[in-house]
Amino acid sequence: MQPTLADIHAAANTIRGIADATPLVPSPFMSERAGAEFLLKLENMQPIGAFKLRGALNAVAGVGDAAGVTCCSTGNHGRGVAYAARARGMRAVVCMSELVPQAKVDGIRALGAEVHIKGRSQDDALAHSLRLVREEGLVEISPFDDPLVIAGQGTIGLEILSARPDVTTLLVPLSGGGLAAGVALAAKAINPGIRVVGITMDRGAAMYESIRAGKPVEVEEVASLADSLGGGIGLNNRLSFAMCRDLLDEVVLVSEDEIYHAMQVLYYEDRIVAEGACVVGLAAVLNGKITLDGPSATIVTGRNLDMPTFTRIVTGQDVDLGDVTVKGKPYVS
Repeated sequence: MQPTLADIHAAANTIRGIADATPLVPSPFMSERAGAEFLLKLENMQPIGAFKLRGALNAVAGVGDAAGVTCCSTGNHGRGVAYAARARGMRAVVCMSELVPQAKVDGIRALGAEVHIKGRSQDDALAHSLRLVREEGLVEISPFDDPLVIAGQGTIGLEILSARPDVTTLLVPLSGGGLAAGVALAAKAINPGIRVVGITMDRGAAMYESIRAGKPVEVEEVASLADSLGGGIGLNNRLSFAMCRDLLDEVVLVSEDEIYHAMQVLYYEDRIVAEGACVVGLAAVLNGKITLDGPSATIVTGRNLDMPTFTRIVTGQDVDLGDVTVKGKPYVS
C-alpha cells in the first residue's frame, strides 16, 4: 500500500535520535545566483554519510523473525541496510553491479555486511537479491519501492518544512524515486501548493524515461558522476513510479559537465565534500533550467564518493566515464 503522512510521522519516531535532525543551512553563493534564498539539507552528515539510513532503519525495524535481509544498491542504500542490520544483529547481504565505485563497496563491508557483485546493472543485482530471498529465506528491502523505505525518506520533507514552512520549491535528486516520492508526499500533504522538482542526470535516467513512457521501462545503465542516481526502477514497480508521476511537478535533466561544475561550486563556495548526485539541484539552477520564486531547498544526499575522482574534479582535471570523458576546467565562480 502507498504510504501516508501518518506513516512518515511513524517513521520519524522510529529513526529519532539516530538518523534525524540533520542541519538545514543557507548557501549564500547559491542564494545570490538563484535570486532567492537557497537552503541545503545536509544528509551527508548522517552516521553512514547518506540519507538512505532513514529508509533503511525504518524498513529493517519492520522485519520480523528472518534469516536476514538483502538488497540491491548503488552504494548508499546498502550502507544503510548494513548499518541497520548490524544494530539488530541480523545478517545482511548487499548485491551490487560492477559499476559501483570500490569506495562504496568497501564502506559496506566495513559495516559487517556481505557484498555480492553481480552483472553490469542494478537490474542484475536485483535479480541476485531476489534469488537470495527464494533460496536462503532473506527479506528483500528495496532501495526505493518499499512503503517503509519511502516513509523513512519522507521524514526529510517533514524536517525541512518544520524548520522552514515558507519554502516554495524543493529540488530533489531523482533515481528510483524513493526519496522523491517520500519527500513529495510529506511536503504536499503539509503544503499542497509547494513545488517539488525531481532532478537527475541526462544519461540513463530511468524514472524520467518511465514517466515519459507512462510505465516503467528499462534504460541502459552507464557510468556517471552522479552514480547514486543510476539503475532501473524495476518493470514491476509498485509504488515509487506512480508516486513520482503523480506528485512531482516536473523532472529536469542535467549533463555531466553541469554536475562536474556544481560539485566544484559546492566544494569551493560552501566547503562541502559531496557526491555528484547531491549537486543536481545546484546544477539545474546554475544553468538556468529552474527559476526560483521564493525560499528553496535541495538535499545534499551523501558524501560516500570516490575521493581520487573528487580530487580530479576540484583540481580541474579530466574524468573518464566509460566511453565519455568530462573535460576538466579549473574552478571559476
